[in-house]
Amino acid sequence: MKRNRRVLLVGIIAVVVLAAVASFVPMRSTLKYLWRKASREYSVSTRLEQFGHYVKERLEPSFAAGGVKYPPADLALVAFKDSRILEMYARDQGQPWKFIKSYAVLAASGKLGPKLKEGDHQVPEGVYRLESLNPNSRFHLSLRLNYPNDFDRRMAKVDGRTRLGSDIMIHGRSVSIGCLAMGDEAAEDLFVLSALVKTERVKVVICPMDFRIEAAVNLIEEPSWVGELYGMLRKELHQFRKGT
Repeated sequence: MKRNRRVLLVGIIAVVVLAAVASFVPMRSTLKYLWRKASREYSVSTRLEQFGHYVKERLEPSFAAGGVKYPPADLALVAFKDSRILEMYARDQGQPWKFIKSYAVLAASGKLGPKLKEGDHQVPEGVYRLESLNPNSRFHLSLRLNYPNDFDRRMAKVDGRTRLGSDIMIHGRSVSIGCLAMGDEAAEDLFVLSALVKTERVKVVICPMDFRIEAAVNLIEEPSWVGELYGMLRKELHQFRKGT
């Protein structure tokens, strides 16, 4: 009886050892992934490995319908605060912008009107670029805007304002103060595509409303330079047309 037990025990150990050897590489990869997850030490490239396939699978049909290669040469994200919609546009080298798809903005604090100072909880309005991508955001993934931009700084100097605020993001989850919260899946789409295109080729336009619609009028009277800002945004929106 004891001999049979010993034989059984040896057999079990052999099976475990063989299984461990056979799966060493995937086990090592799994442990490496879990370690990164626990330590939050992701890089942009590891996030591309993690989400790139799923994003491509989700977005390629929309790019094909728009007649633009995936990934494109340039990317534009156009957000409207009143309707809480973000539209994605893309283009190949030397081509006009093409509409790709829309996303719902799940959360955005503040009201219509530009951001003026730190702590006002306002989502800024203007034409921005991406400064960087954060693969370890508390809000899943995030894209950092170059707020305040040159226009913001120039108007602040005219007004005598300081402490304009910073850290304005487009990110995941569904809560936000001064940023655009898009939900995790949409954040993955925007993060991966921006990484593939390169941040310097991503434009972000944030408007209080859709100035392409004739009924859209200025609802904001202050500050005094808001008319200049909205005129600039109207002009910017002319290049982004659905169905063109």
